[in-house]
Amino acid sequence: MDSLTVCKALADDTRLCVLLLLLERGELCVCDLMDVLILSQPKVSRHLAMLRNADLVYSERRGQWMYYRLDPNLPAWVTSMLQAATQGYVARMQELTINSDNGGQPCCQTAC
Repeated sequence: MDSLTVCKALADDTRLCVLLLLLERGELCVCDLMDVLILSQPKVSRHLAMLRNADLVYSERRGQWMYYRLDPNLPAWVTSMLQAATQGYVARMQELTINSDNGGQPCCQTAC
């Protein structure tokens, strides 16, 4: 993983928000990210694909749902950058809350 690839991935507000959400919450599915970011599934998936291609996130399919978390093999300098970014992004992260229409449960955990 090179620093240019990481910086390019972090240069987009949506991708940075995704990484910071994953840093804060550990693991989220695409539907959770759609709710939080108020974006369509194709847009969220496109950003996640870029993060996956940059080796920043790990994905796992569980049934019909895709779950994402930070790649456990991230170099320490990347994790440090993300932790530092949370300091400057506090207000933005507070704006991003998971929709509570389903009792606080992620949408893929509730019966549709």
